[in-house]
Amino acid sequence: MSETTASPAEPTPTAAAAAPAPAPVPTPTAAPSSVDAEMPAKDSPAPPQPGATPSVPEPTKEATPAATSTPAASEKSEPQNALTEKFTGYEWKALTEFRKLVPESLAKAYSEKTDAKTTAITLWGVRIDPNNLVDARTSVVLMKFLRARNLNPTAAEEMFVATLRWRDEFKVDDALKEEFPQDVFGSLGHIYGRDKEGRPVVYNVYGGNSDLDAVFGDVDRFLRWRVAFMEKSIALLDFANVDQTIQVHDYEGVSMSSRTPASKAAASQASAIFSNHYPELLYKKFFVNVPGYMSWLFWIFKTILPAATFAKMSVIGSGPRPIGKALLPFVAADELPKRYGGNAAAEVFEKKK
Repeated sequence: MSETTASPAEPTPTAAAAAPAPAPVPTPTAAPSSVDAEMPAKDSPAPPQPGATPSVPEPTKEATPAATSTPAASEKSEPQNALTEKFTGYEWKALTEFRKLVPESLAKAYSEKTDAKTTAITLWGVRIDPNNLVDARTSVVLMKFLRARNLNPTAAEEMFVATLRWRDEFKVDDALKEEFPQDVFGSLGHIYGRDKEGRPVVYNVYGGNSDLDAVFGDVDRFLRWRVAFMEKSIALLDFANVDQTIQVHDYEGVSMSSRTPASKAAASQASAIFSNHYPELLYKKFFVNVPGYMSWLFWIFKTILPAATFAKMSVIGSGPRPIGKALLPFVAADELPKRYGGNAAAEVFEKKK
């Protein structure tokens, strides 16, 4: 498979009977959440972050059945794809309510536009048309906001509006067009190969550039690069069969001295961005080559993160053999670089500054 690097830029189930109408969904706690948030960027001896680390816990796991379900009787003509066919009856019910809020959400997000309620937008390559929201790929995108907010349509709408406003203010499209210096960011992240289910595998290489002033001296530039990198990995999702990525966070070469005021500020802001505006886009996260002095930090998260969130995180030892043992059940050997226990040459990983 051809590779995509950061510098140019982290089975259909058998339909079942419709699920019964859900009980009222409780209002989520005040803390925002996202499975794509990485570890907290606090004043701990953690290394600099090429990408964000979960700083905001996910919402508690929703108390709804995990069994798949087809849409309710009134929605049997609903367009389906491999991902929507996995929605539960409770999720379909919440989605129906969320759709009613979308036109007003667009008006709130783009208040300067008089026709915002009726104008289609594009989010992560998926067209969201307020005049026709009964679309399978649109349903998959909207469901991400619902799942991040425990299927509460009102809370999901708030997150959706905030995300659209942020994207407009941050100028995400401009960040994607920006050319970032290869000698600064070229070795910090790579998107290489896919897992056995077709998910892109995203690598954040924390020790890729030892010149911390070059990487984090301009925090705004770092954030533009990091967001562009995230967007390029999302561009590889079709939201029909694949809607999440696998992330590998490599700490080789990271030391205690890697924590600087600029890197902490960059990590904190990046964490907030991914927590609040990139919901439910992560399938698994592997921390590899973690220095011994840092290992204990990861296990602290077990006491503060929801079980469902912590279950997506794995701390792996150093070297190709232990890393491969953890990754090869998910990623085929010919899609996994040799340095991570696979067979792929992936020379781009060896080009470090």
